[in-house]
Amino acid sequence: MTTETTTGTTTGTIDFAPEVSTTPHLRTVTPRMTNPAMIVPGAVKALYGLGQSVHGQGVPASTLELVHLRTSQINGCGWCIDYGMRAARKAGESEDRLAAVSAWRESPFLSDAECAALALAEAMTRIADSSDPVPDDVWAAAAEHYDEQALAALVMHIAVTNVYNRLNVTVRQVPGTM
Repeated sequence: MTTETTTGTTTGTIDFAPEVSTTPHLRTVTPRMTNPAMIVPGAVKALYGLGQSVHGQGVPASTLELVHLRTSQINGCGWCIDYGMRAARKAGESEDRLAAVSAWRESPFLSDAECAALALAEAMTRIADSSDPVPDDVWAAAAEHYDEQALAALVMHIAVTNVYNRLNVTVRQVPGTM
């Protein structure tokens, strides 16, 4: 997704997706409306900036991609899953590792640090499903692998992914578009 932005008198582009899908759509999925982040002035730029702020903060880019994918799987966000798979492949992720994300607990393809990040992503995404939404053991496992700066980035990345998921699912954003 590329969007034109205007700040003062300067116009620029923000590139969100690695590419638009060329795969033919086999079913008709009709979006309810244009994504709200594209309608509310400044929203897409703010979300993009927030999403970019987590990079270079101590969490490997590959881990961020895996966390984005798992969070999007849990939320059933087809657009974000499609985007996440494309971005992860573009970043060099293997098909084995991408396939392992949905069953990460049983996968030999992911590191302990990645599994701790995925556990945190699941707990944060399913926050309403438990009386102890982010259990101490999940937090402690993540803290074993990431310092405070990296944990902050990881928490922000999971939260931003959840925002994108909720926007896209609500308006039925069609995977492979924008």
